[in-house]
Amino acid sequence: MDRKTVGVLAVIGCSLMWAIEPILAKKAFINSDFVQTTGIRTLVVALIAFVYVLISNRGGFRVKASGIPWIVYVALIGTVFADLCYLYALWINTPVLNATLIAHIQPVFIVIMGYFFLRSDRLTRYDYAGIAVMIIAALLVSTQTVENLLKLRIGTRGELIILFATIGWASCGIISRKYLTSIHSGVLVFYRFSIAGLCLAVYLLATSSLMVSNVWQILVGVVVGVGYVLYYEGIKRIKAAQAAALELTSPFFAAVLGFLILGEKVTVMQGAGVALLFAGIWFLSRKESTLA
Repeated sequence: MDRKTVGVLAVIGCSLMWAIEPILAKKAFINSDFVQTTGIRTLVVALIAFVYVLISNRGGFRVKASGIPWIVYVALIGTVFADLCYLYALWINTPVLNATLIAHIQPVFIVIMGYFFLRSDRLTRYDYAGIAVMIIAALLVSTQTVENLLKLRIGTRGELIILFATIGWASCGIISRKYLTSIHSGVLVFYRFSIAGLCLAVYLLATSSLMVSNVWQILVGVVVGVGYVLYYEGIKRIKAAQAAALELTSPFFAAVLGFLILGEKVTVMQGAGVALLFAGIWFLSRKESTLA
């Protein structure tokens, strides 16, 4: 296969992993809580990243001292805070499709934050259109029906929590782009999840719950770790705009898997929201596509 085909398949594989993650997480909650599952998941991802670095990076695990504070920020905000929020929302039964789609409006916040913190990034009319369309998409998915929309029943507590997680992930994207671009992606993932895993392990030890309660917890970590590897291997081979568009197959996979495995139904409005999400990413990637 040629380089582009491998890249496309890798990103689609990554998107499938992101869709499988909440399914497995809900399975893991059978006899564990969201903190324990997040802790085990985090440690497994760190292990997978460790192996990935050994295989793919000749420079080993070395990083510049100037990058350490920002790595700690990404670990604490991106994993300890945002990942905990995400799994907590799933723990309180937020539907898989809603969780996955809200998590994928992250580009909206990256574009907005980039306007203020990355001087080279300026909003275009396509950016504004993309932001508007993706907000509408999230609104349709979270309200689910016309009746809920008319009565302004906009989302649930779990969806609001995932929104906070998405903002946290977006801030980590800005930090990574501004301060951590020179670090090998596998090394960054390793330190991010190792630091977060250490923090969570201390809490779990203090509460006597540092243990694997079920195989689903390990599988969640494997899926997330493999997803990161596939994503970084994919974006090495295709354009960022193409990767962003392909990654939006994740809500589609989530809708199908949520229906087949968990029996979660998808309304017509939610289907329209998923379609609009693709349109939003097309607008956000328009400028990059024309320049690339």
